Amino acid sequence: MSSSCTNTLVSTELSAERYLKKLAGRTDVEDALKRLAKLTHEEAWIATAQVLRGTHNVDDRVRGVDNKVTSVDEKVKTVDVKVAEAVDGA
Repeated sequence: MSSSCTNTLVSTELSAERYLKKLAGRTDVEDALKRLAKLTHEEAWIATAQVLRGTHNVDDRVRGVDNKVTSVDEKVKTVDVKVAEAVDGA
C-alpha cells in the first residue's frame, strides 16, 4: 500500500472517529435537554399542586369565616327580636 493511500485511510478513519464523537456528543446534549424538559415539566406540576393546596387552604378559611359571620347574624336577629318585644311590651 502506498504512503498516500495509507495517509488517506488514516485521515478517513480520524474523520469518521471525529464525526462519531460529535454525533455522540450531540446525543448527550439532546438527552440532557430532554431530561431538562422533563424536569421542568415536573417542576411546573409540583408548583401547580402547591398553588392548588394553598387555594384549598384559603377556601377552607373563608368558609370558616362565613360560618362565624352566619352565627353572629343569627345572634343579632335574636337580639333584634328581644329588643322589639321589649319595646312593644313597654
